[in-house]
Amino acid sequence: MFDIQEIRSQFPILDQEVNGKPLVYLDNAATSQKPNSVLEVWNQYYTEINANVHRGIHTLSQLATEEMELSRRKIQKFINAKHDFEVIFTKGTTEGLNLIAYILTGKLKKDDEIIISYLEHHSNIVPWQLLCERTGAKLRVIPIDDNGILQLDYLDQYLSEKTKVVAVNQVSNALGIVNPIEEIISRTRRNSDAYIVIDGAQSAPHFRIDVQAMDCDFFVFSGHKMYAPMGTGILYGKEHILDSLPPFHGGGEMIATCSFDGTTYAGLPFKYEAGTPNVGGNIALGAAVDFIEKVGHENLQRHENALLEYAQRQLLEIEGLKVYGEKARRTGVVSFNLEGVGISSDVGMILDKMGVAVRTGHHCTQPIMDFFNIAGTVRASFAVYNTFQEIDLLVEGVKKAKRMLS
Repeated sequence: MFDIQEIRSQFPILDQEVNGKPLVYLDNAATSQKPNSVLEVWNQYYTEINANVHRGIHTLSQLATEEMELSRRKIQKFINAKHDFEVIFTKGTTEGLNLIAYILTGKLKKDDEIIISYLEHHSNIVPWQLLCERTGAKLRVIPIDDNGILQLDYLDQYLSEKTKVVAVNQVSNALGIVNPIEEIISRTRRNSDAYIVIDGAQSAPHFRIDVQAMDCDFFVFSGHKMYAPMGTGILYGKEHILDSLPPFHGGGEMIATCSFDGTTYAGLPFKYEAGTPNVGGNIALGAAVDFIEKVGHENLQRHENALLEYAQRQLLEIEGLKVYGEKARRTGVVSFNLEGVGISSDVGMILDKMGVAVRTGHHCTQPIMDFFNIAGTVRASFAVYNTFQEIDLLVEGVKKAKRMLS
């Protein structure tokens, strides 16, 4: 049974007013709120355990280690990784993508090529640009059409023996467009030996992820977008690839032996987890996985898709409102502008006065905004605790903004 009121009761932050109005939180693509079960696990770590992991024989250290490694196994199952040591804890998607781009430096040379898409977040653009600067490689970009849909014929044209990396997101954070990842990977495998990197920041909160079926080489996502604390994230990598590549950071935890004559590195996953980890956050990430599994992927996806369909239908009844990516397959996001309103933030401020939290601006995707010749959009993004009544309040606020700003 899917009981929306019971689910909402688990999120204490939702039970408040903003500017004298009930909070309507529709900025979930930026970060989601946290249920009591996650907050309690995080608090329990700091009030009852609070010890470093993997480094002590005392009881608290052992407890901390057991809890964090249990969380790693939960995440292994959540994404269907073959081994738990293929699951690397990070600070989030951005760190994961930078880690991959850095450790691949030795695999590229001048005039090699990296393929990304127009739909990428800056975090899946800038690290590859930096890699190109280090190696002399070149960046190629899959274009989009007027609906924001990737033109995959260009991928076929770009793929060659020079292609060393193909890095794309599974879901666009700005438009909510779901990319055909399986087809992208299949085309790449047929025509290239490139490493395949998938940005799952916006898909892990909404879909069931199966990295083995997907057959990607790397998959990265953030905890804070899927009900876990900020500063948490995961990098998945195939065992043989991670084993073959150098470390990212040097320091404690990632060594097997260390002397002034040289250092040898620990095995997976510790090779890529230098220093003291975010133990409490990593344990709470496992609790967030438990929350999603308890709700059920099918229930979650069905509810969020219904919210998106309802929001788009209601918003498009407003004269002069444009939804970007309207005809594409999407999840979790409706991104729009009002005709005659030049600054999306003006709409956002009016909505905020009504208690409705949305995101405005370019959403760290300036190439998308440049393509549509706009400065930014208003983005409403959904989570499992949102309701149809909240969408009605969003629509009411957008209508008010139109009256005030047009």
